[in-house]
Amino acid sequence: MARLTEYDEAQAAKRLRVPVAAFRWARHTGLVPAPDASPVTWSRAAVEATDAHAIRRALPQEPLSGGMAADRIADALGTPTTQDEKAKVTSFVVRRLVTRGHLVDLSGNPEGMLHHPGQVAEVCAREDLAELVTANTPLGPEQAAARLGVRRCAFEWVVRLDWIRHAEMIEVRFGTSRAGAVDVPLSTTVAVDALVAAHPEASWEQLRTVGKGRRSALAALATAKAGAPA
Repeated sequence: MARLTEYDEAQAAKRLRVPVAAFRWARHTGLVPAPDASPVTWSRAAVEATDAHAIRRALPQEPLSGGMAADRIADALGTPTTQDEKAKVTSFVVRRLVTRGHLVDLSGNPEGMLHHPGQVAEVCAREDLAELVTANTPLGPEQAAARLGVRRCAFEWVVRLDWIRHAEMIEVRFGTSRAGAVDVPLSTTVAVDALVAAHPEASWEQLRTVGKGRRSALAALATAKAGAPA
């Protein structure tokens, strides 16, 4: 059987007899050089020159799942939450920490995450961990509106004005049937908190006192934006 002349990461990991997650961590830390045969493949010479023992030492333990990392972060905070609340809230936070570069996802799977235990421990030891978690905590539309002190419809106008981007969508089921499922957009707390300073044209104090049934002032801003020339 002919030997490969180029290897993708899975093939390279198999050739070196190391877990793919360990290979990805080694790539992140520079133990594995950037692909040299193509943007996503390594030459045989590059793979054979790589130190497999060093890769194994760099990830000596099994990687943590996203849920396990979430639990460790919650435990580090001393958060008195149930397991369900940990999974619902902190897993979102873990995904945001990956997005922001505080954690590396070693899974290559959009449906699940794997993390280096040492890197999770470093995050858990941060002095600003509480602030980091709070900033990346999820808020649904009702929660975001309440945090801003405005009606739900006002926050919906904020979304229409493209002043905020949802970080994630989750499916919420009512009952056991998927027919009753609703997609709920989630925003981060830090993104919601940034709205007031970023958009003083919204007249937030007025929005917080507008009576029920009255048209939101944001509707006029959205109309003006829609009518503005491209």
